[in-house]
Amino acid sequence: MKPKADRKRLDLLLVERGCAESPRKAMAMILAGEVQVDGQPTEKAGMPVSQDARIEIVSRRQKFVSRSGMKLEGALEDFAIAPAGCVCLDVGSSNGGFTDCLLQRGAVRSTSW
Repeated sequence: MKPKADRKRLDLLLVERGCAESPRKAMAMILAGEVQVDGQPTEKAGMPVSQDARIEIVSRRQKFVSRSGMKLEGALEDFAIAPAGCVCLDVGSSNGGFTDCLLQRGAVRSTSW
């Protein structure tokens, strides 16, 4: 086992190595199951990890610009709503996840307000 001085929190190590923009985003990646340490999945952001550990990001592709796009996609599927060819209004937009989802599903235009 490596000495404690050679170990660092996994979330901080991800930021240090440029795999995540912030500890918060690193934690989200870890909790989403996107991070493996020495070939093993982990779900603990504060886990002490050797600084020379092999860290792999197994999935970084997000379908939409934010999680709200995934939520809207679920609702569109559950209620059988097809925005293709429609002009849509995203009321209370934040990061653009709804607009992104609508455009990817064929909306002609989406206005954010």
